[in-house]
Amino acid sequence: MAEPLVPARLAFASDGTPYSQQFDDVYHSAEGGPAQARHVFLEGNELPARWRGRRVFTILETGFGLGLNFLATWQAWRGAPCERLHFVSVEKHPFTQRDLEELHARYPEFAPLAAQLHASWPMLVPAVHRLEFEGGRVVLTLAFADAAKTLRELRLRADAVYLDGFSPQRNPEMWSPAVMKAIGRLCAVGATAATWSAASSVRAALGAAGFDVEKRPGFARKRDMLCARIDKRRVRMKPQREWPDRRAIVIGAGIAGTAVSERLCARGWNVTLLERQAAPPASERVAGVFHPVMTPDDSLFARLTRAGFLHALARWRALAAAGHPPVWDECGVLQLARDAREDAAQRAATARVAPPAEFARYASREEATRHAGVPVAASGIWFPTSGWMKPASLIAAQIAAAGERLEARFGCEVARLAFENGTWSAYDLGGKCITQAPVAVLANADATPLSPSSTIRIRRVRGQISFLPEERFLAPHVVVLRGGFVLPAIHGSSIAGASYDFDDEDPSPRASSHAGNLERLDRIVPGAAHGMDPSTLDGMVGFRSVSPDRLPLIGPI
Repeated sequence: MAEPLVPARLAFASDGTPYSQQFDDVYHSAEGGPAQARHVFLEGNELPARWRGRRVFTILETGFGLGLNFLATWQAWRGAPCERLHFVSVEKHPFTQRDLEELHARYPEFAPLAAQLHASWPMLVPAVHRLEFEGGRVVLTLAFADAAKTLRELRLRADAVYLDGFSPQRNPEMWSPAVMKAIGRLCAVGATAATWSAASSVRAALGAAGFDVEKRPGFARKRDMLCARIDKRRVRMKPQREWPDRRAIVIGAGIAGTAVSERLCARGWNVTLLERQAAPPASERVAGVFHPVMTPDDSLFARLTRAGFLHALARWRALAAAGHPPVWDECGVLQLARDAREDAAQRAATARVAPPAEFARYASREEATRHAGVPVAASGIWFPTSGWMKPASLIAAQIAAAGERLEARFGCEVARLAFENGTWSAYDLGGKCITQAPVAVLANADATPLSPSSTIRIRRVRGQISFLPEERFLAPHVVVLRGGFVLPAIHGSSIAGASYDFDDEDPSPRASSHAGNLERLDRIVPGAAHGMDPSTLDGMVGFRSVSPDRLPLIGPI
């Protein structure tokens, strides 16, 4: 379970240097943070010379702090860019956006970059946050978590390591042999590391982790610092898969398929997107709900949805900024408790995770009713930045953002996938090869017949939604969930749903499913379905594939 996130407190030493009261230590040398970042971390890792001509260069940092190391590195990248700079940093106690703005005002040389960082600064919740700058060519991955635990769970190949953090005397866990060993496992062949600390314990821990260590002149009044290089003979490194032929087949042009396609194209891949429907979805009536999940134990599902939710918000805003705005509304989502047991679980989840108010908070029935604008049936969790999205608009935005690297073929059904001589081949119903690529992604609602693995358990689910005319139903002002959902009125009608029918292939809306949706509506807004005849309602049916635990299947098969 993730610990509640405790933000850093803004404080300064007597000389004005940013200071941590918790660790009784300063964030950087009194002689200047930017100069220290350049001397210790950039020069100590022989940057930017080492990233010149590279397709991707990855830096791992053990304490984000004020973000000066990142800003100095980004600034240096602008003068000598590689194709893509990936900066990964772990921070247990991040600053709020407001405090960062006040701190960065002291470093005017970084003002243009700092302003971009502030605009993208994530909510302070335990998660891995990905921020993109320079059109995706500079990527900042921030893990708001404890370094000792998180470094064991990360998967990356660092070309350079910034060993930062408060002094080994003030924060010994950050410099422990276990942490250095975890860092060694995350290093690429030829990786370097640098730190302002010259403590013998740090030198010993680096040596035990597989680094060759040397002392170099330190910054300002500090006599020494440490620089190191990984000894590949002493560290077991898993081989990293390379893709010299950067082509992919993506099957299914829904939200997932077009999102994968757009992200691959942004990374320089050429993608062929295959969809059996004759055209992209065009329905302006359909909208879906987006929101995270909270559990008392902060389960894998809760952590995954939290990270996915926050990343989705950032991506959708980036699409809009790029001129491809999807249609969505952060109107807020209420997840009402279905019974007393769930109410207790919701109270426990919000108390233990202790998220900021802009992410989630517990709402009594009275508070929930005020949010909804109509009387609701129970208390619940209020997600103020969640809401609804029109899938057709998101699909169109993602296809447009993918650009010329994407070839989208509609009306093209894949009957069979085959892995032949290191390449995936997609065949149509007549046995003709449609296209080939070294990578294939299944993002279609009927993935089971195409899966080459018999051990993967996927079931097909039918879902029916019901449209509720505005003149017959007083819709809530926000999305409300309780074993089903109801949306605010959008263009004259609300949406209630949805059925969840296993192994049901009926593509047509039917009155029995409308009746089920009205029952769900009544459990959310008591009496709202009174007088509605299921046989008179309009609706829509869709299908999706789900795994037994409802988590996505990611990785090679």
